[in-house]
Amino acid sequence: MATTKTLKIDAPKFGVLAIEIEGTAPYMQAKFSAKTKQAMKEKMEAGSTARSKRKRDSRDFENDFLQAQHFSDEGWNGIPAAAFRNACIDACRMVGYKMTHARMSIFAEADGYDADDGTPLVQIVGEAPKQVEMSVRNATGVVDIRVRPMWRKWSAIVRVRYDEGQFTAEDVTNLMLRAGQQVGIGEGRPFSKSSNGLGYGLFKIKNVSYV
Repeated sequence: MATTKTLKIDAPKFGVLAIEIEGTAPYMQAKFSAKTKQAMKEKMEAGSTARSKRKRDSRDFENDFLQAQHFSDEGWNGIPAAAFRNACIDACRMVGYKMTHARMSIFAEADGYDADDGTPLVQIVGEAPKQVEMSVRNATGVVDIRVRPMWRKWSAIVRVRYDEGQFTAEDVTNLMLRAGQQVGIGEGRPFSKSSNGLGYGLFKIKNVSYV
C-alpha cells in the first residue's frame, strides 16, 4: 500500500532593518541619460540612413553632469536601491552562501522613484555633488571625456527587507557591512564587472534599528 506524504511549506516571514550608512569613500554616479537613449532610438529608427545623416552636436558638459544623476519625483538625489541589494548578493561569495537563494531573500526598499525612468531610489543625505571630468577609453578604443557627479561626503538610511527563514538580523547587518567594505556601490567600486575599480562607493554602518 502506497504511503502518503504531507508536504508542509511555511509562509514567508519578512523582517525589515533600517541601516544607517556613511560613506568612507566618494560615491560616483552614472545614470544612462535620456539624451543618449533618445539618440540611440533615433539612430535605430533611421536604419541604414543613420550614418549618412549623422551630425555631431556640441558637447554640453553641464547637461551631461545633470543627466548622470538620479532625481526623484520630489527632486532629491538618490542611489538606485538595487545597488545595495546587488552588493549584498555579491558579498555572499565571501561567506559561502548561495547567491541564488540570496536573490530571493534580501531586498532594498525604495524611498522614492526616479522622475525620468522610475528606478527605485534610496535618498542620499549630504551636500550637492561635485562635477568630475574623467578620461575613459570606450569600447572602440577611442578616448573620451565623461562627466560624473561625485559625492565626497554622503550617507543614507537603507531599509533592507529580508526572509527571516534564511537570514537573521545579524546576518543581514554583517552582509551589508561586507557589501560596504568589500564590494561597494556606484562607479569605480572595488568589485566591478568591468574593472578592479577606484575604491569608490565604500561605506560603513553607523546604526541599525528594526522597522
